[in-house]
Amino acid sequence: MARNIEIKARIDDFSAMYEKLALLADGLPDIIDQDDTFFICPHGRLKLRTFSPVHGELIFYQRPDQAGPKTSFYQLTETHDPDSLRETLTLAYGAAGRVIKQRTLFMTGQTRLHLDRVKHLGDYLEFEVVLDEGETPEYGIAIAEDLLEKLGIERQELVDQAYVDLLNAKGKHHHD
Repeated sequence: MARNIEIKARIDDFSAMYEKLALLADGLPDIIDQDDTFFICPHGRLKLRTFSPVHGELIFYQRPDQAGPKTSFYQLTETHDPDSLRETLTLAYGAAGRVIKQRTLFMTGQTRLHLDRVKHLGDYLEFEVVLDEGETPEYGIAIAEDLLEKLGIERQELVDQAYVDLLNAKGKHHHD
């Protein structure tokens, strides 16, 4: 399975963070609308990410809930019929929540920088340092720590939970 090192932080000033990321990034960002449905899954997380009616990704991942850098293992499968797949998986497993966001994706080296506006939740920054086969988690953590420093992100701004958990804790997830 693929691996990455992830960090997530709450952002107060979207525009200021956008400017900092633009200076660090290798090029212009992509802006991507994402609608994620999570399914009940006993040994990890299973989510269907919908980009459009004809493009989605089913993603299974495992990662610890902790505030600092953490290793995530994931497996991804493309789909051309996300709505039908959502219905099937909801019938089979039950839905565990939904997260709708607009993601601004910057790249710097092997790191994906996500500036996320999450519906009902607010603004967040998420890094994903994508690890190659031979690279250790420690190598990715060092990259992530360096980025935290460059961006002036304090420890207390880090978040240890997934968006779906934060929304569920607020009682704000909505079902269509």
